[in-house]
Amino acid sequence: MNLTFVNEAVAEREHEAADHGRERLLAVLRWLDAQGYRFVTATPGTHARVVKRADRQEARNVRDVMGWSLPFQPEVIPAELFELLRAADALEEQEDGRFKARYRVSSVHDTLFVHSAYPTLAEDSVFLGPDSYRFADLILAKMGDPKPGARILDYAAGAGVGGITASRAATRPYLTQADVNPKALRLAGVNAEFAGLDHQEVEANSPADVEGSFDLIVNHPPFMMDEAGRKYRDGGDLYGAKLSLDWTLEAVELLNPGGMFVMHTGVSIVDGRDVLLERLETDLDRGRFDWGYHELDPDIFSEDLDTAPYAEVERIAATGLWVTRRRT
Repeated sequence: MNLTFVNEAVAEREHEAADHGRERLLAVLRWLDAQGYRFVTATPGTHARVVKRADRQEARNVRDVMGWSLPFQPEVIPAELFELLRAADALEEQEDGRFKARYRVSSVHDTLFVHSAYPTLAEDSVFLGPDSYRFADLILAKMGDPKPGARILDYAAGAGVGGITASRAATRPYLTQADVNPKALRLAGVNAEFAGLDHQEVEANSPADVEGSFDLIVNHPPFMMDEAGRKYRDGGDLYGAKLSLDWTLEAVELLNPGGMFVMHTGVSIVDGRDVLLERLETDLDRGRFDWGYHELDPDIFSEDLDTAPYAEVERIAATGLWVTRRRT
């Protein structure tokens, strides 16, 4: 048999399997939405405290299963949901015969997002949490009114919160979701499909790898100094701000005249200095771009200050950056 033909056949089967997997996850989201399911995901620290409670060792309802990632007996949730989860390969059977969902589902601005179950320890985990809610609010506050048919890029899309939030507020947009993590792209694509958006997914190591130009780019980069080096969390040098700086400088070059870049990130404050802002002030060209910067929350992820990489850091702040490319 021709090797090219075999490879094409294998690729086609894998593509069909991926499509079936998406459809099955979509069916889960649609079922939950029809039941009025909503869940706000807290920080990992808060989540850990809640699930340590004596009465939270086993799920009692759908929110415990799909939001709090608690182990459960099949009879705790409707049989229809159990079968949908099984069909989507979204269940893990435990040694004691109970089950856990492989994914969580959270609500942001009245739409649902599927993302990784708690705890997000794997390198390819797809994270959604309080940062995602701040990010969505920042986008809606700064994006203005894009022209109909605007091209929107969500780089480091993760679960897709930023691009989907922006696209739902635009008229006939075309959304590109880009990420280095294939698992993130799969879930972001499912979430965009659930939201009814015209979109594509692109695997890319940085904004510079994405082809084309855009009217709006949103970005929520990793920004922690993560001892495990997890891609969804580790922001590199500059006390975790290196990716935030590099991706800003790359992304703004992809903007159409009048286009906007919006970023939510976290920054280490060292001896009272915002290490990211210092570099933006020297590296971001004010001759071609207008920009603003604001500290959104002065103190996040304080538990990480106990770890060795943060020995020189006095606090971690959530910050927002918005950049507009001048038309001339």
